[in-house]
Amino acid sequence: MIRALFTAATGLQAQQMNTDVIANNIANANTPGFKRDRLNFQDLLYQTFRRAGQTTMTGSQVPTSLRVGHGVRPIATQKIFLLGAAQPTGNSLDLMIQGDGFFQVTLADGTPAYTRDGTFKLDSEGNIVTADGLFIEPPITIPDDAIGIEVAADGTVSALLGSDVTLTQVGQIQLVRFQNPAGLQTIGQNLYRETDASGNPQIGTPGEEGYGQIAQGFIEMSNVSIVEELVNLIIAQRAFETNSRAVDVADQLLNISNNLAR
Repeated sequence: MIRALFTAATGLQAQQMNTDVIANNIANANTPGFKRDRLNFQDLLYQTFRRAGQTTMTGSQVPTSLRVGHGVRPIATQKIFLLGAAQPTGNSLDLMIQGDGFFQVTLADGTPAYTRDGTFKLDSEGNIVTADGLFIEPPITIPDDAIGIEVAADGTVSALLGSDVTLTQVGQIQLVRFQNPAGLQTIGQNLYRETDASGNPQIGTPGEEGYGQIAQGFIEMSNVSIVEELVNLIIAQRAFETNSRAVDVADQLLNISNNLAR
């Protein structure tokens, strides 16, 4: 009964974290480029009273074991990198990756970071930057006399300059892929960092060798499904309630044991 209390407590803690993850997904339902998280669980150690295959005193073999588990624990928070819905904006600097890949940006300390959020802006010097002012890599600067910007599916950035009637190429957007994108470190601001688990960044041209194409005038919305998250929230709530009930039952059994001598 004491074991049941601690076992049920692990279930309560696990479902509390599961609820926290689901709440974060719901909170970011409208965040461009956001990828939903899924909490993975793992059962804990088992106490074995009789092993399968053990020989009894009569010489027969035990077909199954007798064991009791000690609960559950969260083992990983996995990013689900499914493509989000495309939302048309008409903004020439809103870019969406149709397929695999990340935009690379440079953090304030000079280190690289990666994002699926393509809501880019121009700073005071004409540089293409994120909403937080981070430079896209490789850097792209739009001339002062540009009156129009066009981004092709292969990432070629062109501008219509002054009185010119033809477009002038001013830069090239490159994408980055990882062997294991789920291993990237989430650092907030719609950004990821490379880790040993993600593998080394592989830089390529949009539309080539499996890299996604660029769609101008669209942004990739969050891949969170509100209906699915609400269902998961109900499941987590019921699991939490059931574990709470297990604690209550174990407490009642302990109370009965304490009162046996009366």
